[in-house]
Amino acid sequence: MKINKTVKLHSAILLLFMCLSLEDVAAETRIAVLDFELKDVTLAPRIPAEISRTASIRPMLENELKESGYEVVAIPENAQQQATAGVGYLFDHPDAAAQLGNQYGADYVLVGRLHKPSFLFFYLMAHLVDVKKKALAGEYIYEVKGGEKKLVAQGVEGIAEKITKTLGAAK
Repeated sequence: MKINKTVKLHSAILLLFMCLSLEDVAAETRIAVLDFELKDVTLAPRIPAEISRTASIRPMLENELKESGYEVVAIPENAQQQATAGVGYLFDHPDAAAQLGNQYGADYVLVGRLHKPSFLFFYLMAHLVDVKKKALAGEYIYEVKGGEKKLVAQGVEGIAEKITKTLGAAK
């Protein structure tokens, strides 16, 4: 019985140490979240509801990352537009996203897309770019079936959790 208590105590201490380590990683990590782009390939593309939904993702994701202890770096919309050589450019060119992030002191840049191939579902897609390496650090896809706001929020939470796992493993 004494061994069992010792094992439980050691497990609890290890778990506490791991949690504190993740907080330390988060506290020193600066992430810039760019506006998500809408890639709507349905028969009725870019309806106002889709444009609004897409615009809501960045603030939700920034909030999730702040709650996880990351420092969110603001990149002005006009700077993002100037760095974009066309739709999907920063999403497909991590070197260009890294250069933009470097100008604003970010360690990572999150470039996202809402890809809507159907009226029934869409994908939240995000690339986490390591600014120093000028390369992808993580690639995330979250499928959302339906358009309810809470489902979008769940997708954003899922991406934030995956980012935390990626960055925790990188340190």
